[in-house]
Amino acid sequence: MSDTETVVQHDLLVGGERVPPASEEYVETVDPATGEAFAEVAVADESDVDRAVRAASDAFPDWRDTDPAERGRTLYRVAERIRDHADGLAELESRDQGKPLSQARADIMSAARYFEYYAGAADKLEGISVPVGTGQVDYTVREPYGVSAQIVPWNFPGNLFARGVAPALAGGNTVVVKPAPTTPLSAYRLAELCAEAGVPESVVNIVSGAGETGAALTGHAGVDTITFTGSVLTGQHVMKAAAENVTPVTLELGGKNPAIVYPDAALDEAVSWVERGIFANAGQVCSAADRAIVHESLYDEFLERIADRARAYDLGPGSEDPDMGPLNSAEHLARVREYVEIGVEEGATLAVGGEPLDGDGYFLRPTVLADVDNGMRVAQEEIFGPVLSVIPYGDGEDPIEIGNDVQYGLVAGVFTNDVRRAHRAARRLEAGNVYVNKWFGDTNQTPFGGYKQSGIGREKGLAALDSYLQSKNVAVNLDEATGGDLPGT
Repeated sequence: MSDTETVVQHDLLVGGERVPPASEEYVETVDPATGEAFAEVAVADESDVDRAVRAASDAFPDWRDTDPAERGRTLYRVAERIRDHADGLAELESRDQGKPLSQARADIMSAARYFEYYAGAADKLEGISVPVGTGQVDYTVREPYGVSAQIVPWNFPGNLFARGVAPALAGGNTVVVKPAPTTPLSAYRLAELCAEAGVPESVVNIVSGAGETGAALTGHAGVDTITFTGSVLTGQHVMKAAAENVTPVTLELGGKNPAIVYPDAALDEAVSWVERGIFANAGQVCSAADRAIVHESLYDEFLERIADRARAYDLGPGSEDPDMGPLNSAEHLARVREYVEIGVEEGATLAVGGEPLDGDGYFLRPTVLADVDNGMRVAQEEIFGPVLSVIPYGDGEDPIEIGNDVQYGLVAGVFTNDVRRAHRAARRLEAGNVYVNKWFGDTNQTPFGGYKQSGIGREKGLAALDSYLQSKNVAVNLDEATGGDLPGT
């Protein structure tokens, strides 16, 4: 199959084979730039999920016992295959998700980097020796959990497939991936490339579908660890399902991220980074710069500049590589538009945008809401669209307190030329990642995750491996006589 081939029907990938769903149910996936369907994708039911988990479980012992260096070489070949097919994968991702082609290609190249990065870690997952005295040798080993369930969202489907699957495989786990129902195609294609690179059959399985499919997967007794990226509400359901089987979870949930602009900030830089932080991928980013908290001395000029930039955005189908593509679905477009209306009703000023484009597709113009109070819903709730809330603050107010005053704590940013102020802000901000004088400062190599309701655990970097490895302690007695050891001593 070529990367850009239009496939009428996508079956499940279970045990290394494409198989039809037990229910024979398929759903359409549409191009969000046109609203037209271009593929049908299988919907997995509970029996399909069970087959996939059993296949992954059967494949686990051999993959776990594969020489770590060989696992690493296999993952490196996956990275090479992704790079070889980057253009076609980007076209597929752009059409399925809606994002501009250049952004889709950047996502795919980052997916390759994840496999490359964790390939290098596969044979370096070392334990430690614990000095407990001369009568005993004590050491730890790090071992894979087993079957990893991966629930992948629709905003960065190919990239986040790799972000979870690569460290899981590096650690010796097998995976069952459930892509989002509106963006399943890159997961199937990436799984094919894994197989072409030498990942054994049944190590990577794909079960597409919506909420019922996800519930069947996260509640399955044969799943040993769960990685979920999505909304807080769904994350809570995942935790409840996992609790039934005491399954460990890694959750990367929502954000309502503050970008604090101090009076000494370089204004052009701040505007440029906030613009990128809120309008990239049409704002459909958990780490988007949702709230600009701007000192009153810069407020009017900041608002004018960022509104001008928003007006200049070129919108169009992702294949045309515009500044911004459509939102992912008609339902999501309606939800984002409703938030704009709520903001105005609450007293915010619509500085620019808020309207959809005429014609086909799910396009919303870049939107800036001014005069926002941090207690408004548009400042407290994740909109997940190209909507920036601009909040002024004065000399008598603490912008860090405003920034922290939400249920989320995923990322935060500060813009200042005072190095002491920057470090003090970074220490006080309740967020898993803090950016200083930029946005999207995390990389494949740096840990990423949230405080508060933004999640549990960390993705990316070496910290991600903690989600896929458990520690075993081994105590070897060297004394011939029976000792007097007791529990807890």
